[in-house]
Amino acid sequence: MNTVFIAGHARLPSGMAAKNVYDTLTITAEIDKKYGVIVTASCTLATEHGRSFIEHLLKGHSLQDGIEKPVQTIREHYLGKAGNALASAVKDLHKQYVNWLETKNRLI
Repeated sequence: MNTVFIAGHARLPSGMAAKNVYDTLTITAEIDKKYGVIVTASCTLATEHGRSFIEHLLKGHSLQDGIEKPVQTIREHYLGKAGNALASAVKDLHKQYVNWLETKNRLI
């Protein structure tokens, strides 16, 4: 298998529809092992449209290039209450990716 599945988490703000179902926002991503590219992504936003929009924003980005660009893209294009939580979850996703890389490299 050429991909790895990683999740990032962040607290949701109060007053959101998703807050009624989840306490945290989760972004999951299938990531190409060789290049760190996000092949597909999903999140726990309440609407299918929101989930699809976030996937569109993240898909194709290489985590090897850092996380600043996708965080900036979220801040510029997602104007809902979950913006900060989405940015935090993406940062956590990147942190989990870096941890996975370090673990993988220690085993080699």
